[in-house]
Amino acid sequence: MKLVLHDYWRSSASYRVRIALELKQVDFDLHPVSLLDDAHHSADNLARNPQGFVPTLEVDGMPLVQSLAIIGWLDDAFPDPPLVPRDPVQRAHTMARALVIACDIHPVNNLRIMKRLKSQFGADQAARDDWYRHWMAEGFVALERMAGEGPFLGGAAPDIADICLVPQMYNARRLDLPLDGYPKLVRADEVAQAVPAFAAAHPGRARPA
Repeated sequence: MKLVLHDYWRSSASYRVRIALELKQVDFDLHPVSLLDDAHHSADNLARNPQGFVPTLEVDGMPLVQSLAIIGWLDDAFPDPPLVPRDPVQRAHTMARALVIACDIHPVNNLRIMKRLKSQFGADQAARDDWYRHWMAEGFVALERMAGEGPFLGGAAPDIADICLVPQMYNARRLDLPLDGYPKLVRADEVAQAVPAFAAAHPGRARPA
């Protein structure tokens, strides 16, 4: 099976999929798609991904899109280690934590939203950064309440919620969001960063030379 990940090094959604691939210890090729150069809107990328987004994971030439859908496929195709619990109640709790980030924080803070805030409303960089921090903080307050006793968000092993958390914590630090109010999130992020798979997926290692 040949896997090719089309991604952008600083894309949160791409970062999630890289973590999942590394946790599963699956071999894959990396194909960079530069968002800053508008390569995601190229004909080639649109043929793979109808939304013109990243990431796309090609499986023997078949494209899979949307990071959580890709991670779900990986969990089915490569069951160990499991990233989503099989128990229905545990699964619901785990997915709820993941979706706080993937559905509530991330979509309103991605690059296309930032561009729209500037072009339509004249928001300068400071205003856009403040917007970004506001929605992160709102989500983090809820996620801190939803986190378990650790060390990871859901317990003793990383799951799909941690896979979503780590890229968002990277963004939080990049945008100077104070993290003192989220000790459980900070703890889960620190523990995850010590896992080799998370370290291997870090944007600093994925950035093209």
